[in-house]
Amino acid sequence: MLLAITLLFTVLATLGNEESIVICASSEQFRNDELQKQLSERFPDKNIIVMYMSTGKAAAKVFSEGKGTEIDILVGLETGYMNKIRDSLSDISGISRIPYHDGLAPADNGNCFVTWERQAGAIVVNRTVLEKYGLEAPTCYEDLLKPEYKGLIAMPDPKSSGTGYFFYKSWVNEWGLDGALDYVDALYGNLKQFTESGSGPIKLLKQGEVAIGLALTFQAVSEINEGQPFEIIFPQEGSPYSLTGTAMIDGRENDPEILEVFDFIVNEFLKYDKEYFSPEEIYDGQVNRIDGYPESIVYADMTGIQDIAEKERLLEKWKY
Repeated sequence: MLLAITLLFTVLATLGNEESIVICASSEQFRNDELQKQLSERFPDKNIIVMYMSTGKAAAKVFSEGKGTEIDILVGLETGYMNKIRDSLSDISGISRIPYHDGLAPADNGNCFVTWERQAGAIVVNRTVLEKYGLEAPTCYEDLLKPEYKGLIAMPDPKSSGTGYFFYKSWVNEWGLDGALDYVDALYGNLKQFTESGSGPIKLLKQGEVAIGLALTFQAVSEINEGQPFEIIFPQEGSPYSLTGTAMIDGRENDPEILEVFDFIVNEFLKYDKEYFSPEEIYDGQVNRIDGYPESIVYADMTGIQDIAEKERLLEKWKY
């Protein structure tokens, strides 16, 4: 208990230090750890703190505190939330040197954030569990409604997970709101559970508790490379996805120390993160160093995925 209290006061004291640079990152912990490591190596004389906060909580904090927040840089925040807090973000015109694909460049984001990544999903199955029950793998969303899959499917909850939401949004775009809600009503009877996080289905697949998960592609590939008996199935409607962004809080662009760190993150570490961790393509010439990652992925129609008002409207209709 004494150790925990000491650690707490140490962190609070560090955050209160005017010389510290606070980065709020919403990526998985291993990616945040790599960011912290590279920043410490690149800027040994700077006191840089990378702290994890979920995308929704980070946005709520900045929305509430505005430019007075202790956060200096946001990394990997869902772009819908970026648009909601854009009045508290710096103009980052001219900082990024990444050759983004059409529609993903900073200018397309109002020059208040750079696109950080595309997080895409698919139907992922555990072949061993399917064989245990003598079942064939599904080939499409409609197959997931088959009675033989009852209790063997997991999906992230759209209310708490951006992954769950992009599946939901892709169904709305494909079938209309009523059609999507009818599908979810039918799917619900086969679900073992809605997971709180986007990584939840992968965890249940690893544990053998479900045979099928609506999950993140890059997490599935990582587990396959570790020897898990998974298979990735892209639905005929295309791979659904969401986008995340990275930004500075307004006024921080006037601090050369913060600006230098931000420049490194969006022009150098972004490339490393895409090459080794999250390789869905967002810029020309992007290199993928992850073995076995699917190529030539066809993406679903994700019109409106960055519209926070649309997200709030659709989640009001979500009854589970």
